[in-house]
Amino acid sequence: QVQLVEHGGGSVQAGGSLKLSCAISGLTFDHHAMYWVRQAPGKGLEWVSLINSITGTTVYEDSVKGRFTISQDNVKRTVYLQMNSLKPEDTGMYYCAVDHEGPPIMTLMAGTFRASDFLDWGQGTQVTVSS
Repeated sequence: QVQLVEHGGGSVQAGGSLKLSCAISGLTFDHHAMYWVRQAPGKGLEWVSLINSITGTTVYEDSVKGRFTISQDNVKRTVYLQMNSLKPEDTGMYYCAVDHEGPPIMTLMAGTFRASDFLDWGQGTQVTVSS
């Protein structure tokens, strides 16, 4: 059974930084993609970033480009999200998710994906950015 466990959330002031981590266990295949998805209070799911486990290719949602960095440690089976220059609009619950390939990039960017489009999700970690 796949298990994803996030850590690293917290409360920071605008302009601050946080680093989230997502530890993965129970995966029986190597080729997969890892995602960070967030949900602001009262709003729907918003895709943030993804990384391909084999190629290391990364993709970011436009509002976080240049501020967030996704990375992976395949030995530790952990994915990270370094978040710099945080803004109040970055506030939300941050989830990591895993899938073989996941939804198309255009679907992610349009926000029309569903939670069921992914193989599994973590429990989430709260990020709060105050102005």
